[in-house]
Amino acid sequence: MDQKDLKAIIEQVLAEMNISGAAAETAASAAQAACCAGSAPVVEDGCIPDVTEVNIRTQYLVKNPEHGEEYAELKANAPCRLGIGKAGARYKTDPMLQFRAAHSAAQDAVFNDVDHDFVEKQMGLFIVQTQCENKDVYLTRPDLGRKLSPEAVATLKEKCKKSPTVQIYVADGLSSAAVAANVADLLPAIMQGLQSYRIDVGTPFFVKFGRVGVMDEISELLGAEVTCTLIGERPGLITAESMSAYIAYKATVGMPEARRTVVSNIHKNGTIPAEAGAHIAEIIKIMLEKKASGTDLKL
Repeated sequence: MDQKDLKAIIEQVLAEMNISGAAAETAASAAQAACCAGSAPVVEDGCIPDVTEVNIRTQYLVKNPEHGEEYAELKANAPCRLGIGKAGARYKTDPMLQFRAAHSAAQDAVFNDVDHDFVEKQMGLFIVQTQCENKDVYLTRPDLGRKLSPEAVATLKEKCKKSPTVQIYVADGLSSAAVAANVADLLPAIMQGLQSYRIDVGTPFFVKFGRVGVMDEISELLGAEVTCTLIGERPGLITAESMSAYIAYKATVGMPEARRTVVSNIHKNGTIPAEAGAHIAEIIKIMLEKKASGTDLKL
């Protein structure tokens, strides 16, 4: 809309308000100038603070609290959205923006794919896929995420070491962000730990659109004594980068979930990847000694 059209609209409004003559002209000019000035972009120095960088363990926004120091000390021990205060009946702006940012990060983690260049070039893993054709199928058909595609079966038979003591692989699961953030430190730490125990390890690889249960078919296919999958956890509103390791002794298709041992919450603010890797290697060593996993394994 140009200034001529804008002035005509303003004059029409003033006429309807029974304002005419010099007063109307003055008012129209003033209104037009104000509108034009308001449309100009305002440039500010600096940047808007990144709400995702706030440490919610130390963020305490309740005004004039009773026993505030004690409450803040308790809050510092867990990443919970507590003590965020209110503005009237509503949340304050900062916590609301943080919540929305966390929700967006969780959605991105679920719907984005793991970068193939990262998997193949940086991690040196070849990629196979389950029977899910795409992300939509993966999310709506969990059963297909537990079965390898025929092409994947052929590739694993061709490229993987047969009958390894331990077979480790990575799967995207429900968080591509978890794989990108953790596996570069986690996988080498496990491999190094098993090497120090002189435990034979098979050929690692990556499973796209993989659910936890696909490890059972992989175990049977490759004849592994212990199978370990490193997989992205379902993201929450505290972190979208959490990874888990599911480990089973002689896994078989259709076995109960109770036969799996799980190490969860692997991320920078939980169990850090390098530490988790050493712990997982030790668990695998104990599994092999006791020939058990899940609820049958006493750690």
